[in-house]
Amino acid sequence: MNTCAILRSQGNYTIFQFNNEVIRFRTSTRLERYIKVVEWDHGYLVVMVKYSSVGEVEEYIDLIPILERLYYDVDQFLKPIREVKIDYSPEI
Repeated sequence: MNTCAILRSQGNYTIFQFNNEVIRFRTSTRLERYIKVVEWDHGYLVVMVKYSSVGEVEEYIDLIPILERLYYDVDQFLKPIREVKIDYSPEI
C-alpha cells in the first residue's frame, strides 16, 4: 500500500497528490518551488519554500479545511499518508 503523498507547485497552484487523488489550490504568484518537507502531521505541513521576492522561508499548509471544502472524508483520506515528498518529476 502506498503511504507517500507528493507535493509540488505548478504556476500559481500547489498540487498535493496521493494515489489517484490530485488536489490543486491557488498559491502565491511569487512561489518558485517547494524545497523540503520539514514536518507532516495528519494534514498539516511545514515546508521550506523559495519565493522570488524573499528567498527561502518556512511555510505552513493546513490541508484539512481544503479537504473539507471539497467534501472529502478527511480522516479516511489522510489516515494512510505517512510521508510527504516533494517531487517535480514530469511523470507525476
